[in-house]
Formats: sequence, C-alpha cells, structure tokens
Amino acid sequence: MKKIKFPTAQTVLIIIAGLVALLTWVIPSGKFDSLAYNKDENTFTRTSLEEKETLNASQETLDVLEIKIPLEKFTNGDIWKPISIPNTYKKVEAKPQGLIAFLQSPIKGIVEAADIIFLVLFIGGLIGIMNFTGAFDAGISWLANTLKGKEYILIVLVTTLIAIGGTTFGLAEETIAFYPILIPIFLAAKYDAIVALACIYLGSSIGTMCSTSNPFSAIIASDAAGINWTTGLTGRLIMLVLGVLICIIYTLRYAQRVKKDPSKSVIFKQKEAIEAMFGNTTNSAVKLSVRLRIILFLFAMCFVVMIYGVSQLEWWFLEMTVVFLVGSILIGFIAKIDEYTFVDLFAKGAGDLLGVALIIGVARGITVLLEDGQISDTLLYYASNATTGMNKGLFINAMLYIYGGLSFFIPSSSGMAVLTMPILSPLADGVGIGRELIVNAYQYGMGLFAFINPTGLILASLAIVKVGYDKWLKFVMPLVLILLLFTMIVLTISVYM
Repeated sequence: MKKIKFPTAQTVLIIIAGLVALLTWVIPSGKFDSLAYNKDENTFTRTSLEEKETLNASQETLDVLEIKIPLEKFTNGDIWKPISIPNTYKKVEAKPQGLIAFLQSPIKGIVEAADIIFLVLFIGGLIGIMNFTGAFDAGISWLANTLKGKEYILIVLVTTLIAIGGTTFGLAEETIAFYPILIPIFLAAKYDAIVALACIYLGSSIGTMCSTSNPFSAIIASDAAGINWTTGLTGRLIMLVLGVLICIIYTLRYAQRVKKDPSKSVIFKQKEAIEAMFGNTTNSAVKLSVRLRIILFLFAMCFVVMIYGVSQLEWWFLEMTVVFLVGSILIGFIAKIDEYTFVDLFAKGAGDLLGVALIIGVARGITVLLEDGQISDTLLYYASNATTGMNKGLFINAMLYIYGGLSFFIPSSSGMAVLTMPILSPLADGVGIGRELIVNAYQYGMGLFAFINPTGLILASLAIVKVGYDKWLKFVMPLVLILLLFTMIVLTISVYM
C-alpha cells in the first residue's frame, strides 16, 4: 500500500478557503463599526456601514466606545489599522462567495500581501547568496576547531547562535545543512547524534518560538493583528533568553549523562551504525577567512539596520526589503560573485522561499473571502460572546492550546499568522489585554508543538541520521512539558502586568 502523506500547507489552505466560501452561504453576514486613527489630523474616524464620523482622539472617546486600549497605542503607531468597536455588531445583507470568488481569492490575497511577499523573497535571495559563500559552514567549522576538547561549550554556542538565527530571520529548513558538519564532532566527543540534533533543532525551534524580528512570524503576525511588530518585543526577548537557557541545560544534562555512560543514550542500539554512517568529515571544513568574517558581519548588520529603521525611523516593508537587497549586493561584491552567478543565486534563493510566499498569498485570500462574504465579523462576534467574562489567564492559555492544535494542520507560521490574526487578535480587546499577547500566544503555541510536530521539520531532520520519531519523543517530551508549564506561567503573568 502507498503511504498516505499529509497534504502541504498550500493544499490545506486551499481546502480551508473552499470551506470558508461554503460558510459564506450558511453564516449570516454582519459588520462591526470600526475605528481608525488619523495621524495627520490627530482624530479618530468611526465607520458604521456606509456612514463615517470624525471623533476626538482622546482616551475619553475610547472609554465611551468601550475600547480597552490606551490612547498612546494609537498615537505612537502601535495600532495603525482600523479596529472593531465592541458591542456594535449589526447584521447586513448576505454576500455569499461562489466558485469564481473562490478561484480568485488566492490571486487577490497575493496582490494584497505583495509587500510581505517581496520581503520574504528578497530574504530568500540573501540566504541563497550566503549559502554560496560558505560563510555559514565556515562559522560553525571555526567554532568546532576553536572549542576542540571543550565541546560542552559548543553545545551552548551552537544552540544559542541557531536560536538567534531562528528569532531574527526564521532559520529553520536551512539548518538541515548543519547536521553532517556537527554530528561527527559530537560523536568524537563521546556524545550521541541526539545531542547534535538537539543543539540544532531545539535551537531553531526555541528561536522561532520566541521570534523577535523574524519576518515569517513576528512581523507578519503583528501586521495582521494591526500592531507594530516591536510591540511586546521586550517580553519576547525575555522569553527567548529563558527558553534558550532551559533548552541548553536540558541538552547539557543529557549529553553529560551519555558521555559518562553511553548505554544511557536513547539511540544506544544504533551507535555503531550511526558512527559508520558519518565518520569524520571535520577536516574538509571550510576555514573562516577574513572575507567570510566580513560577510557574516554584513549579514548580521542587515537585521540590525532593519530593527533600527523600523523602531526609530518608521520604516516598513518597502524599506526593510531594500535593506536585504543592498545587503545581498554588498555580500556578493565582497565574495567576488560575478553578475550572472549573483542573479542566478539570488533568484534560486528567492525561489526556495516561493512556497512560503504563496502560502502567505493563499492565506490572505482566505481573509479576502471572509471580508467579501462579510462573515469575519460574524465569527468574531460569536467568538467574542464565547469569551465574554472569561478570566484573562484562562483566555490567553486557551489561545496557546488553540494555536498548538491548529499548527498540526497549518505548520507554516506565516500562513497561520495571516489566516488567524485578523479574527483572533481583536478578541484581546474584549478581555482587556494587548493584541501583542495574542501574537505571543500564536508564536508560543506553534513553537511548542514544533518540537514534536510530525507535519513540520522534525521528521526530515531525524531522517538524516536515521533516528526514529519514537526515540525523539522519548528524548524531547520531558523538555516540552517543562517549556509548556513555563510558557503558561509567563503568559498568565503577562496578562496581569
């Protein structure tokens, strides 16, 4: 019998789009009044069906409208999209979406999300250039040689550096290239292949779980939630540091136990087979030359400049995309890549992330169907009623589990963000918490499940070293439970601060 494969994220989103189109024939159409802040005139504009009203931009106005958001969230640019006004839901004439609307929705979604899509593609181009230069491989090889005999330091540094990559630019699939480099090093240090897997995969997972400037989750989700992506950044940074620390301590304890007694390894029966498979490949590692050091510095500076521009200069997707284009050109120049090769590498790198771009477009198309069918506000209305009177702590933890469950069907962080944020983030207004906490719950829920999600990257990573999924679960489940408890505590505390 042929193995049944779980459909791709794109297919899942298309199926969801079809279901949403059908729902527009069943669910009543309705609209909330909306409130938008006009920065130039320092006023609010209230839209009720076809009527518009100008209001004073004051906290008193927000209080009268029962909007539980401080005025400064609007005036400082944290919330720049129109928000729904509580208790203003009205039923309107039904607008069911037919076959033509369903077929058009992905294209409309791609057009609407063009700014985000181009940012993703240009980051892909930059990564394609970086992979060609060998700077990533050289950096890790340099660490291996420098810390020879002190591999426990390597565990700390590799986990930390990959976590930084995950939190800043979504380093995930690219880490597969690191396994053949690092596994021989850990085997020579009397560790097992699980330690190398843990350093790379746990580092990437905890980094993306606590994304700070990651365009594929934090920025896209914040944009879809109608807030600036720097809102809540401090909390995510604290969560990142503590989460990485927990993962490192967990991995170190296991690594030292295996080093003292190899029989304690969860893959002890595969020890000889794995050692025979990898051997020693560290002698062929690329050296970290001065040129490659400069390239790594320029790569890191792209994200430093992006963060500074967004937080201090009011940059957005256009300016961020330009940063990565300029960074790619400078790195190509330093690496002495000729024009034709550069264009080819950049196009291929962008092509590698084309699937992500399409996911963003298809998912945004679902939002288009919801908006054109005028049922998104109806769904929000019923969801708001369900959460009415709910304890803040219970609400935010419910969001954590909802996102963890949804990520099984939609493992793409970008797809999940643009699909769910327009519906779920306004629920925060109803319980009196910031929308950034919904973004956090989304990241933490997806990130926690990513440690074991079979529809994610873990199975591909395990396949490299022929380690069974059951062995991985045996190793990682205690850590997942620790992180789950820790995350629930952090989220609960955050809603009361």
